Amino acid sequence: MLLTIIVLDSVGVGELPDAEQFGDAGSHTLNHTLEAAPVKLPNLARLGLASVTGVQTSEATIPAVPAEGGYGRLREVSPGKDTSTGHWEFMGVQLQHPFQVFPDGFPPAVMDRFDAATGRGHLCNKPYSGTDVIRDFGPEHLKTGAPIVYTSADSVFQIAAHEDVVPLETLYAWCQAARDILQGEFAVARVIARPFRGAFPFERASEHRKDYSLTPPPTVLDAVKATGQAVVGIGKIPDIYAHQGFTEEIHTDDNADGIRKTLARMRQAAQTAERGLIFTNLVDFDSKYGHRRDPQGYSATLAAFDAALPELLAAVPQDGALMILSDHGNDPTWHGTDHTREHGLLLAWRPGMQPVALGDRATFADVGATTAEALGAEWTGPGESFWNDLN
Repeated sequence: MLLTIIVLDSVGVGELPDAEQFGDAGSHTLNHTLEAAPVKLPNLARLGLASVTGVQTSEATIPAVPAEGGYGRLREVSPGKDTSTGHWEFMGVQLQHPFQVFPDGFPPAVMDRFDAATGRGHLCNKPYSGTDVIRDFGPEHLKTGAPIVYTSADSVFQIAAHEDVVPLETLYAWCQAARDILQGEFAVARVIARPFRGAFPFERASEHRKDYSLTPPPTVLDAVKATGQAVVGIGKIPDIYAHQGFTEEIHTDDNADGIRKTLARMRQAAQTAERGLIFTNLVDFDSKYGHRRDPQGYSATLAAFDAALPELLAAVPQDGALMILSDHGNDPTWHGTDHTREHGLLLAWRPGMQPVALGDRATFADVGATTAEALGAEWTGPGESFWNDLN
């Protein structure tokens, strides 16, 4: 059996019950994006998107057509709305406490050690937009060579550096040094390399981004790997799990590249009757359009995925399955630049299946439990499988 999971990063489908605690009551990434910049999503609609609770349908965006697959929403029980929290819960790790955040920047106990590791000092050290920070601190960075350190509402330590000033290998070494420092009381979920290039106002070199995650407890990925089956991480997926639980890792440059490489790997597996999991993250929704509050770009990216969906469905083997998920929201019409606390999308499809309402799942971990059952892996952690509903 080959299971492919594709995460549409940040395509949330409506506020969670506790969204008010996060300042996100009323957020709805999908609805608000399509209201601001209508595009038609006929293939996602037929798969089941038109039947998901709270999703607005219209002939101009999501036609109200019968579902052909499984559809529902995922509730995140972990206290957070970031990439690591959502993805870890997908694979069976429910956090009891949120990852540490630093709204006032990182303390001297962190930055003194980081400066000693780089030998160059630092710039900024406060919450900042990723595009604004290179605009405001990039010129000084070019003069001094000091790395630009910044954070956000997420649990991240981000290091921006111009590729002509700091070679990528050096930037990555600095990130590893920061990862080693940011443990225990200063642990953040991710350290992120943020290279940029060109002349002012500069351009982010997103294809050279690299994430350094905390190592999660054992996940469903480890359980599947232990069966001897393939566990293929595509895009930033391996980074999120600290490269734990994978048999193969495939880098991507953007969503289009991620779709191409997912298709190629699905077809390769089908030709050889390979069993296991292909797990892809398509990050452009979040990084290029959600945080930058660009509903037009967000909608165009949704339309591009919708156009690719028939080819993805055709690549699913007869005994295989495809799941399409989202890990949080990032409503591009919302205030600020942060993620939004929303339900995750859940669409699932198998060749020949009957359409089925999967409901509002109690936890993202239902995805991991379903993955384990589908692939015959032993898993006793949280989550309730919906695999039998797809047969």
